[in-house]
Amino acid sequence: MTSQAMEREISGGSRRDRETSGDEALLSLALVGEERSIRTLVRRYNQRLFRVARSVLRNDAEAEDVVQETYVRAFSGLSGFRGEAQLSTWLTRIALNEALGRLRRRRPTVELSDAELSEEQVLIVPTMPRQSDPEAEAGRSHMRLVLEEAVDGLPEAFRMVFILRDVEGMSIEETACHLSIRAETVKTRLHRARKLLRDAIEKRLSASFRELYPFDGARCAHMADQVIERLR
Repeated sequence: MTSQAMEREISGGSRRDRETSGDEALLSLALVGEERSIRTLVRRYNQRLFRVARSVLRNDAEAEDVVQETYVRAFSGLSGFRGEAQLSTWLTRIALNEALGRLRRRRPTVELSDAELSEEQVLIVPTMPRQSDPEAEAGRSHMRLVLEEAVDGLPEAFRMVFILRDVEGMSIEETACHLSIRAETVKTRLHRARKLLRDAIEKRLSASFRELYPFDGARCAHMADQVIERLR
């Protein structure tokens, strides 16, 4: 199938067709201003770009602004995209540069030396059962908040590596390329980030251990009612 035929098929197809189409075909349509293809690409990369911007700025509203600015700049300059890198890589680099630019305008950038980053540890994150009841959902929300606050508390250099490597699942080489650092530096910073996160999460959650497996209030009263009923 020729590229022109592919574009016609996508242009006339369903939303499902678009969601499964490759970036190249969607880009061809986006280049001529085809709105549905632009929307598909935006949905496809929203989460990655938000996470990248959020890892730098630690502010949801600013991160959203960066994502919006990234798309505006990207789609306004699509004619200059030569395909030498993947679209995801190109968008991520734009978002990262935009976020770092805002951070530099806010304060001077502080770089951490590799000598400060030496510990190799594994982060163990407690998981929540996948249930649909409100209590389980509240527990998952609390855990997500704990994790987000712990990540926000990481030094900037560690936080950016952690988001790209462990959250977005980029390879060591991709992460190094995006951050313009050596692969060994990525490994070292990631190990240190995991150690700091583990310590922060353990400290935050240890105070909650006394609240595990609650059996009070209505549940406790109901049990008493059941016992009395059986004893009668």
